[in-house]
Amino acid sequence: MTAAPQQKPRPLSQRLLWFVALWVSGVASVTVVSFILRLWIAPK
Repeated sequence: MTAAPQQKPRPLSQRLLWFVALWVSGVASVTVVSFILRLWIAPK
C-alpha cells in the first residue's frame, strides 16, 4: 500500500476569501429570511 501524496495547503488569501464568502452568504440568508418574516407578520 502506498501513501497518498500530501496535498499542499491552500494559500491563506484563498482560505480567507472562502471564509468571507461563506460568512457573507450566511448574513445575506438571515437578512432575506428576516425581511420575508417581517413582510409576512407585520400588519399593513
